Amino acid sequence: MQHYDLVIVGAGLVGLATAREYLRRRPGLRLLVVEKEPRIAAHQSGHNSGVLHTGIYYTPGSLKARACVTGHRAMLAFCREHGIPFQLCGKVIVALTEEELPRLQALYERGQRNGVQGLELIGPERLREIEPAAAGRRAIYSPNTGIVDFTRVAAALAEEITAHGADLRLSCQVVGLLPRAAEIVVQMRSHPPTAASQSGSCEEELTARAVITCAGLYSDRLARLTGDDGGLRIVPFRGDYYVLRPEKRQLVRGLIYPVPDPRFPFLGVHLTLRPNGEVWVGPNAVLALAREGYGRWQLHPRELWETLSYGGFWRLARRYWRMGLAELYRDYVKRAYVRQVQRYVPALEAEDLLPGPSGVRAQALAPDGSLVDDFVIRRGQRVLHVQNAPSPAATSSLVIAQMIVDEAQAQFAL
Repeated sequence: MQHYDLVIVGAGLVGLATAREYLRRRPGLRLLVVEKEPRIAAHQSGHNSGVLHTGIYYTPGSLKARACVTGHRAMLAFCREHGIPFQLCGKVIVALTEEELPRLQALYERGQRNGVQGLELIGPERLREIEPAAAGRRAIYSPNTGIVDFTRVAAALAEEITAHGADLRLSCQVVGLLPRAAEIVVQMRSHPPTAASQSGSCEEELTARAVITCAGLYSDRLARLTGDDGGLRIVPFRGDYYVLRPEKRQLVRGLIYPVPDPRFPFLGVHLTLRPNGEVWVGPNAVLALAREGYGRWQLHPRELWETLSYGGFWRLARRYWRMGLAELYRDYVKRAYVRQVQRYVPALEAEDLLPGPSGVRAQALAPDGSLVDDFVIRRGQRVLHVQNAPSPAATSSLVIAQMIVDEAQAQFAL
């Protein structure tokens, strides 16, 4: 039976960055990263809009706020070191109505308290200079918000950790975690189409001195393997994007975002320049019928039942049912979605929006129906579970990794 010092479950950005951070602190550590998919960054890390956030939105003093402001700088340095192109295209957060102006002011002050550099409160004239096609009474301009291809970041992280001696095994699903006095047994199953007899496939069992799970959409299931889920449940929300026709891309120079409404859990319609020059519009947010339910009708009965049988989901639904119905309506009725987009960029028409990609957000939900907003790292016996790593986890992944390793070093004698 193989033995490692540390096993990390999940080869998304957070898992790979955690492996990198541990190896930087402990060169020579016998470390394994296990991923159930045949490729790295297969889900949230590879299905996001590629935004390099600066930390405007998050509650001052929260892990999110601290990690995002510092993580933005760390990610830019990493990209420069590894030759990964990025663009600081800037973002405007636009207030359309008189009612939104106090919220815009409060958001600006929050960004200032978080230490976000370069923020400006601007009027309509300056807004037209930055985004000529955008509507708005006032806006926050964040010049250091950027875009990057996070799949390239993940690839660079994987290359770095394997160059420093880590093992990376794909198509291997962890199905059991059994803590013992001096080690933890990791039970794994080769995931189709990889057969157990093929080179590079996973063993059925191995042991480790410690395990860190960074499983995203499956973080609650991994935590339940050791009884350390804290009652949290992952509820998947699908987000569909539209893509602007190439001849309309010039209408958006960077990122155009709405002022968040504190009554609702999701951001709403926004427009995002992509590293390849495309402009994405969205995403919306509707309940996914499967944890990997990227298609509208992609259904996994057991996973849907996990959501519908969870009391916290129904408490959430009672609180936000009106918003949920509105999101569903805009998901199925394109003209309703277009009307929302036109509030921010009036020149756009329905034919300018083409079907685009989709993503699934792993939303951690508490039993009382509250959305878990901040990062959650939970300790167990010889295991550390990253139970919630929502946006801006991609931007912040290098600093989240430092937080995880700080926790792990305090717990594990590696």
